[in-house]
Amino acid sequence: NKRMSFYTLKEYKLFCQQINDMRYKMIFDLLFYCGLRIGELLALTFKDISLDNKTIDINKSFCILRGQEIITSPKTKSSIRIVTIPDFLALELREYMSHCYDRESNTRLFILSASSIREYANRCSKAAGLNRIRLHDFRHSHVALLVELGENPLLIANRLGHSDIKMTLNTYAHLYPNKQNELAKKLDNL
Repeated sequence: NKRMSFYTLKEYKLFCQQINDMRYKMIFDLLFYCGLRIGELLALTFKDISLDNKTIDINKSFCILRGQEIITSPKTKSSIRIVTIPDFLALELREYMSHCYDRESNTRLFILSASSIREYANRCSKAAGLNRIRLHDFRHSHVALLVELGENPLLIANRLGHSDIKMTLNTYAHLYPNKQNELAKKLDNL
């Protein structure tokens, strides 16, 4: 397996110190704290966000095909999911959405290209003195954070929209070795 790139929470906070635009802060927080794919993020509309329930309805994906912007079904059927967000992210989303000019239910929250988001991320990474990571690696960063928090792999698989827990374990098993020491210590304390 090739080595997966991701930011730790500490590195992500250093990265965020370089962001000076509310829109980009919102984008990277959604990628990092929700584990969204970039196409899922770019397809989000106002009606997909429930601030009262603190959820995001992932039900479509955005891509550019032959120069045309297209909204498609998500990657798989299991990619259709509801992602619960923490209170701080709901507050941040409320603030961001209040600054949006067009708040129609079908209006996309982020009218940007993946390449412009990638370029912004690269600038922030460089300014923070961090290794550059791909946009998809923010999804990996989310999983690394959840593993570090001790979350159950089944919960992680559901949050990511994986159809099978084996996919999650095969992709992220290398993040668990340091958990073996923690397990041994817990057994010692019995």
